[in-house]
Amino acid sequence: MTDAAAPATVREFEEKLLEVAASLPKRLKQCADYVAANTDRIAVSTVAEMAEAAGVQPSAFMRFCQIMGFSGYSEMQRLFRDNYVGGWPDYSTRLDHLREMGEHSGPRLLAEFVEAGRASLENLLKSVDPQSLEEAVDLLASANLVHIIGLRRSFPVASYIAYALEKMQVPAMLHSVAGRLDSSAAIRPGDALLAITFSPYSAETLDLVEAVRGRGVAVVALTDTAVNPLRKMGATILTVSEVDFGAFRSLSATLCTAIALSAAVGARRKV
Repeated sequence: MTDAAAPATVREFEEKLLEVAASLPKRLKQCADYVAANTDRIAVSTVAEMAEAAGVQPSAFMRFCQIMGFSGYSEMQRLFRDNYVGGWPDYSTRLDHLREMGEHSGPRLLAEFVEAGRASLENLLKSVDPQSLEEAVDLLASANLVHIIGLRRSFPVASYIAYALEKMQVPAMLHSVAGRLDSSAAIRPGDALLAITFSPYSAETLDLVEAVRGRGVAVVALTDTAVNPLRKMGATILTVSEVDFGAFRSLSATLCTAIALSAAVGARRKV
């Protein structure tokens, strides 16, 4: 439970931090002092790293997050990632952080990403709403043609789904915007669009969703938060959360969802 409403912007966060810092007990004051001097580290650090740097236990740092109005560290971190240039730190920054942590050996990184993937998969059944998943399967299985878009980080997921549906003889079309070609005219009434995008959301994907929703085409969105622009556009939302390491996010839970969704659509069309 949070102690108050969470700040909506970094400026609000800074103002609230200044307001509460003086009245905090010693351990929480250490958290506040470290965060005030190192806000640039929040977007790329784990709660364990922040707690260690502040000289407190992770439980104390989590309590600090709650006093600031957040449900936990992940929610506070999301605020800073969303306000980072581009939404997430660039790859040079991420690699520099790994080097600072001493996390640059192949076996060590493999172990860390395996653990992040395991945690993501364990959270998957909690994040995907069963009713929304059933609705998504119905929409895609009944469509004349399934259109799929997922750019940049989402492209491996989109291309896998297109491949899987093709193998199951489900009519599908992958939109890649290669050469900046606009294929939106190919989406007709009776078709459905599967849009895959994660924060920071792809502008091209959002534009396509908005355009086809304006024509009454059903949209299923595979994304990372329930509160995002796609919900306002009337898409059926499948929420997948990936645990990251060093600001690198795997696709473990996302690909698992993609496999389940593709297989369910293929099976539903056989009925």
